[in-house]
Amino acid sequence: MLNLNIPDNSLTEPGNMSCPGCGASIAMNLALNALGRDTIIVIPACCWAIIAGPYPISSLKVPVLHTAFASAAVTASGVRAGLNIKGDTKTTVMAWAGDGGTFDIGLQSLSGAAERNDDIIFVCYDNEAYMNTGVQRSSSTPYGTRTTTTPGQAWKKTRKKNIMEIMAAHRIPYAATANIAYPRDFIEKFKKAKSMPGGTRFLHVFAPCTTGWGAPSEYGVKIARLATQTNVFPLYEIENGDTLVLNESGSKPVEEYLGLQGRFKHLQTHEIKEIQKQVDNDFNRLKSRPHTVCTPLDQASRDSHISMELS
Repeated sequence: MLNLNIPDNSLTEPGNMSCPGCGASIAMNLALNALGRDTIIVIPACCWAIIAGPYPISSLKVPVLHTAFASAAVTASGVRAGLNIKGDTKTTVMAWAGDGGTFDIGLQSLSGAAERNDDIIFVCYDNEAYMNTGVQRSSSTPYGTRTTTTPGQAWKKTRKKNIMEIMAAHRIPYAATANIAYPRDFIEKFKKAKSMPGGTRFLHVFAPCTTGWGAPSEYGVKIARLATQTNVFPLYEIENGDTLVLNESGSKPVEEYLGLQGRFKHLQTHEIKEIQKQVDNDFNRLKSRPHTVCTPLDQASRDSHISMELS
């Protein structure tokens, strides 16, 4: 078995309120592995508001401030300002929101913080719907998805909002995508965000919800890996709105990704072809921007491990 040399620095407690196979729970564990104990987390209404637990109980070993759905970014900005007044420049402030609290309800607050270039890390753990309240569609829900608010033949007919382009347009110091299926790449991006001298850093994290996506709980990481291997969720970084580092990791057909999830089981062949066309167009558009190509750290480790075995 491949050893990715990830130390066990868990700052999350076992036995919390997350569902079996919860991608968001894995994401938090990896994020805190990178950021360390000197972190304060701001959490708006979302699944993690439940997973973290009500005061005075917490599944996290760092301070947590719960806030309203729309205000994760501005609350984090306030926490940062308070720490600065106290002379604390060591503690990292991270806002941790779902797609509803990022793409939709929290977008105005996030845009304001980004425009001011407030010194916070904002993380969207993206499970592509309002999972905590019953799998309702959000603007992060992809084309072709069936949710409880797009039932039957009324599956979602519009495209997923491109949150990375929105954040890059603010010309913040750092924006990156990360995927729980690539843990070393994930951790290194969070470490990079932490190491920057200041400003708004945004991380868009792919975190499958097997409960809401209609998949077995043990398929969460497999689905996440296929999302990147099919270019549904490419891994890349943007610095100051311009510099682009793109991880090209595969070109599997999108049908392999869709086929593992009940939320797409209604799709016909021609509709799957339409999604493949959209994915190809989006990835080609991304590649058309000036960029540097690199290999995700996890894939590099696998290649090195295989080379050593063959030598």
